[in-house]
Amino acid sequence: MAEQALGPGGTLARRRAFFGLLDANGWGWAGVKAAVWFVLIIMLMAYLPDRALYATVQSTIDLGVSLKVFNPALDLTPISFCPASNRTVPCPAPAGTVLPWEPSPAELLLPAARTDAAIVGAGLQTLLVGGTDGTTAQGSVFATVIHPDGNFDPWSQGAALPAPRAGAAAVFFSGSAYVIGGVNPGGQPTDTVFAGTPDASTGTITAWTESTDLKLPAPRAGAAVVVAGDGIFLIGGMDANGPVDTVWKATLDAKSGKLKAWAPNASLASFDAAGAVQPAPRVHAAAALIGQNLFVWGGEDAAGPTTQILRGEVSTARETLGQVTRWARPPAASAAQQNLPAAHAGAFGWVANSNLYYAGGEGANGEVVWAIPDAAGNIPGWRHLAASDLPPDLQLREASPIVSGSHAFLVGGLTKDGPTAGTARADLAPKLPFFQLGLFYIVVPAMGIQGEVGQQLSYLAAAGVATGNFVLLLLIGYAFNHKERTRAFLHGLRNRRRRSA
Repeated sequence: MAEQALGPGGTLARRRAFFGLLDANGWGWAGVKAAVWFVLIIMLMAYLPDRALYATVQSTIDLGVSLKVFNPALDLTPISFCPASNRTVPCPAPAGTVLPWEPSPAELLLPAARTDAAIVGAGLQTLLVGGTDGTTAQGSVFATVIHPDGNFDPWSQGAALPAPRAGAAAVFFSGSAYVIGGVNPGGQPTDTVFAGTPDASTGTITAWTESTDLKLPAPRAGAAVVVAGDGIFLIGGMDANGPVDTVWKATLDAKSGKLKAWAPNASLASFDAAGAVQPAPRVHAAAALIGQNLFVWGGEDAAGPTTQILRGEVSTARETLGQVTRWARPPAASAAQQNLPAAHAGAFGWVANSNLYYAGGEGANGEVVWAIPDAAGNIPGWRHLAASDLPPDLQLREASPIVSGSHAFLVGGLTKDGPTAGTARADLAPKLPFFQLGLFYIVVPAMGIQGEVGQQLSYLAAAGVATGNFVLLLLIGYAFNHKERTRAFLHGLRNRRRRSA
């Protein structure tokens, strides 16, 4: 019986995908699809809920990834728009920028002009202590309350010091305010420490007393004072013979809760070109403790105003815990950039957000400069922005700076016309751009709902977006698993649309 031969049949055509580059049935195309689905799931279930959360509580939100995340030098942002409150500063503002200064109105003038006064936040109040009226030291204390928005109450008379003092140091520590040293009406440095404790009900200091336990080992005026976790440092200053290099610390007694007598630490020191240690006396300098680094900048030595920056290392060793054991030598490669760009008599400094500021003084033309130390305590350089300088009508010397929240204040000081009763304020927190267009990212305005309400709404927004996206993924999965039924459904929708049209 003859058998019928099978025909030649046909060949199975292999489909191509991704513009013909990949085999539609191969591992390459399967890997591409898997990667796309992985990214899609991450976007829907993680990225978008995260953006919804922050869009609720932040004033702006960024979409995408800026290259500056990987390398700050790759910050390619051709378009930036900042709020009008930033005024004339660049957009976005460099880190540490001070917004333009605003002089206070006549209603907020001091009761009397003062210069070379100490200033301290004590309890609910901010106190301007002592100073001089241009002729002699004063014992007056002026008080105000600074509010979180940067506004402050009119100045009032506080409890006067037991004796007049100018060029004193003032600090608030462990519930009490201390006025340390200073010159008397005869211009001589003193060894007194006056203490005042705010009243528990009113938050004001009603009387000052002289502390015998904290009497200075020797007279000092124009010293810098710095708060540490376990006490206070008194740095430099001057005695009857001129600037000194002493560093003293009053440590808190854990049992009594009181400060113990002053004890010496490593004296102020610098290094010459050969690396030899040199005494570095300072008076009217600024000082701040940032981490384990004690910075001293500005002020004067025996030769006059100095640009040199000193950095002390606070020990963490058990035997010398909390003590300044040595003064560090800056790296040779960056020694020059550590120092101030210029020195000015009567200049003043402050610290905010771990940034060091230096402003004003004779011949400075109101210049304000700042530096941002790195984690090792080295200073990569001092920054300057013309928009942050003091305006011509605020050219000050010997002003008293204080920081409250995100605002810096300059109280009193010496102008070309003599001591002033004025106060100036500047914002230390420029607003971020509300719109930016960069490479691979965009910043857009968001809701910015503050407080507990904003926090709770942000959780609801994130949960709602995540839930909606999960339902969307389920629908996509169903559609891919029932392709014929999905095509029929979509075809029916198109037909109904045509008939309705």
